Amino acid sequence: MAAIGIIGAGSWGTALAVLLHKNGHKVTVWSIMESEIDMLTKEREHKDKLPGVSLPEDMVFTTDLESAVRDQDVLVLAVPSPYTRSTSHSMQPYVREGQIIVNVAKGIEEKTLLTLSQIIEEEIPQAEVAVLSGPSHAEEVGRGIPTTIVVGAQKKATAEYLQNVFMNEVFRVYISPDVLGIELGAALKNVVALAAGIADGLGCGDNTKAALITRGIAEIARLGLAMGGRIETFSGLTGIGDLIVTCASMHSRNRRAGILIGKGYTMEQAMDEVKMVVEGVHSAKAAMGLAKKYQVQLPIIEQVNAVLFEGMPVDEAVKNLMLRDKKIENPLIPWEEK
Repeated sequence: MAAIGIIGAGSWGTALAVLLHKNGHKVTVWSIMESEIDMLTKEREHKDKLPGVSLPEDMVFTTDLESAVRDQDVLVLAVPSPYTRSTSHSMQPYVREGQIIVNVAKGIEEKTLLTLSQIIEEEIPQAEVAVLSGPSHAEEVGRGIPTTIVVGAQKKATAEYLQNVFMNEVFRVYISPDVLGIELGAALKNVVALAAGIADGLGCGDNTKAALITRGIAEIARLGLAMGGRIETFSGLTGIGDLIVTCASMHSRNRRAGILIGKGYTMEQAMDEVKMVVEGVHSAKAAMGLAKKYQVQLPIIEQVNAVLFEGMPVDEAVKNLMLRDKKIENPLIPWEEK
């Protein structure tokens, strides 16, 4: 049994708290919002973000960050990506040397272009940072629906330890050393999911969705390889797997926001309607910053940015994608001239 602090009581943090408790671990859940902790303590259910999932009586809920962090074997950082830096900064005084922090949020910091694990390492240099990602909606994990994810860590021993902590008969865990590739796939798929939702809002069909998923993973892999990620990662669970589920499911807040934008909502109106942090909006500008830095073309992500931040009509963005210069699908496949 491990002592685990869940830092962030949203849908994903709560779902993982339930999973880890079922695995026999001692779980403490922290939120900065007193009203949220009161609800979880009294109702034993996150009625807003994970309705119908019961929370055990011996699961501890607190607004005291020190008690949630100090002396835990593992910390699961589950706050939305815009709050990763500020929360990590607040945690730093209570984290001991070598304490494991597993980041489960998805995003890239716009100003610095850092991944979330890089932010955590910058703010808490004494910690050992790992990531957990993959096609895994909180609504399904909380209900025990079979799910498969990947844990990434620099040390194989750390990844294997976390594999044992998280894995059970309905939650299969693979491990990987490609932390960067895992995080890039996780962050950028949210931007492509916005595009998929916009297409749905416009009334486009399955052909369009398949095109966005296929060409979207090509963009993600192109940037990821330029940054040092591995192609195997982008063809796996945290690449194409996570992209498929996020583009196709109504559990996806990014797709839901995109649908509203496709129907004529502004970005701000769509985010207000979804009532949750839409990670793809925060990652979209950062993705273009990375594209410029590494001199990589990201046409889908570029058009998403134009719609979100430059007022481009969505139908014009679709036309821009369809009428781009003619291309070879995969320039690495040679022609055999006869």
